[in-house]
Amino acid sequence: MAGLLGIGLTGILSHQSALNTTGNNITNANTPGYSRQEVQFETQTGQRTGAGTIGSGVSISNIRRLADEYLVQQVREDSTLSGEQEALNSELTRLDNLLGGESTGLSNALNNFFASLQNAAEDPTSLPQRQLVLSEAQQVVNRFQALNQEFIQQRESVKTQMQQGVKDANTLLKSIAELNLAISESPGIAQGKMPNELLDKRDENLRQLSELVSIKVSETEGSQVNVSLSNGLSLVVGNNAAQFGTQESSEDPTRLSFTLSNGGRVVNVDEQINGGKLGGLRRFDNEALKPAFDELGRIAIALSDTMNHQHEIGMDLEGELGGLFFSDINSQAAQRSRVVANGNNQQPQTGQLAVEITDSSVLAADSYTLQFSGDGRNFELIDKATGETVNQGRLPDPVQSEISMPGFNIRVEGGAFNAGDKYLIQPSRNAAESISLQVDREEDLAFASPIRAETDPGNSGTGKIDQGTMLNVRNPNTNALLPGFQTAGTLANGPLTIAFAQSGSDLTFTVTDSSGAVVGTPGQVYQAGIANTVFSDDPSAGSDYQGYQFRITGQPAVGDTFSISYNANGVSDNRNAERLAALGTANTLNGGNQSFSEGYAGLVEDVGVKTRQSQLDLDAGKTLLEQSTNQRESVSGVNLDEEAGKLIQYQAAYNASAQVMSVAQDLFNTLLQSFR
Repeated sequence: MAGLLGIGLTGILSHQSALNTTGNNITNANTPGYSRQEVQFETQTGQRTGAGTIGSGVSISNIRRLADEYLVQQVREDSTLSGEQEALNSELTRLDNLLGGESTGLSNALNNFFASLQNAAEDPTSLPQRQLVLSEAQQVVNRFQALNQEFIQQRESVKTQMQQGVKDANTLLKSIAELNLAISESPGIAQGKMPNELLDKRDENLRQLSELVSIKVSETEGSQVNVSLSNGLSLVVGNNAAQFGTQESSEDPTRLSFTLSNGGRVVNVDEQINGGKLGGLRRFDNEALKPAFDELGRIAIALSDTMNHQHEIGMDLEGELGGLFFSDINSQAAQRSRVVANGNNQQPQTGQLAVEITDSSVLAADSYTLQFSGDGRNFELIDKATGETVNQGRLPDPVQSEISMPGFNIRVEGGAFNAGDKYLIQPSRNAAESISLQVDREEDLAFASPIRAETDPGNSGTGKIDQGTMLNVRNPNTNALLPGFQTAGTLANGPLTIAFAQSGSDLTFTVTDSSGAVVGTPGQVYQAGIANTVFSDDPSAGSDYQGYQFRITGQPAVGDTFSISYNANGVSDNRNAERLAALGTANTLNGGNQSFSEGYAGLVEDVGVKTRQSQLDLDAGKTLLEQSTNQRESVSGVNLDEEAGKLIQYQAAYNASAQVMSVAQDLFNTLLQSFR
């Protein structure tokens, strides 16, 4: 009877634990990271008798946590992928909406500006039309600056998210280390009795950490885990946790770089931050936001450069040559702003560099790293996007020199450079921020051409002269744009006279100034049947280059003359206005293959393609994560129907065990009564 009572008692106690475990499963059915637990029953050692072994009841050998480490690891990997794509897609979508929006983008402002120039060309004396040009030009400036400011705000938002992500990661790392210690010190772990709740918490923390950054997890003694970055750099070893941090990038102070501190040692881990939210934010900054800064700046430079050159060779309402339309792309401040010295450069850091834009039509929207080696005079220019060396050489002694690249020159102005010194070269990065409108008054808009030609009424031939073309090519030696216009409001030594004479069998022409001195090459042979040019379009041609050209057609007679003079009182002249308006559709980017609008459309398209691709990657990542999560849940998740069935099963067993004890009690009472 005592044996029967004991058997019933073991049944009650064991099934009570089973009921508790099942109830715990049910109540934690929606707890993130919870793994279903299962009671493992075991028959107790029986009592041997002459008639055989009599059972002595049941005991619980273990409460097992149902978890598949492979599936748990798969969930972590898919969480890393999904976290990266979610962060990347969110930021790309914001950038795409900004660039492509009708009210926030640049396209409408550019179209309206060039349309206003076309309207003004139809009535160049109209002050209201001129005012509209200035208003639309200011709108273009405003859109460039607003877009640049939005880029800056998004950059700061990314930095804030990075800093918060680092804080979250540090909290998780600390918790994982503490759980490692608690698990290793848990009673019964040596006998295989695992602290299931602690293991669940640690796995959930690891999953959350994997959403932030790609990690590797390896088991070690004492059921602890070591956590590292994908390159093997330790994050958690036992109960010791490293700490992530952020600091101002030594390469680019506007950006953040990631650090990892462990045992007082701080290392830069920027290149090792891959995957997860932090990796997605870093990818967006490098692959989308920085290129967008550069491309928008490139368009601003090209617009300013071409408009300035064309406007400078026009004439305003007051008979003066036009000045800058937009801000000077090669001001000293602009050139210096294109170079950023690395914060880790060695002292004395006296190197002076500047970047001059030489040809905006072939300028690429790229950034570069200029690094020095050897004795500090060997240099290497590396494209940051591709990592390829695009220029290398050795600075002269003294170092003053230029490093030439398509569209720009890096001017080495002086100072000393050390081996290992680096400089960030960004020719177009800040241009959208610094662009401004330089024309203040309607009268200052240079819509006319400052030159005109007249035919002598006494000419007897059929020769005709056009009204001339202004050239916007600077002399590479003197940087002079218009050598024929040294005095405001007049043509140098003008008016000029083109006279035809007979030289042997050839008809020739010579250009003379107001004093009779020859300008350019005397006695040039006139060729019938083609357009004969007066003056060269080559700035290195000496006095043959005057900054403008005329063409003569037909058959002039000996003694015929044409005069070239300053276009005084040419207020109704719209020749330069038409050329300014034509820049709206002219191919002025990418070596003459793209207009401003097409260049901006290319930026919008590039971001749009990246956004679309990231959306596809995000959808795929979510699908993979959903599949791996479902696979894990099929093993570790709580099935309420199954648990309800077990609840009934264990309740019935509990009641039956209680009935066994009741029978044992009755038998014991009967036995006692028999002795009374």
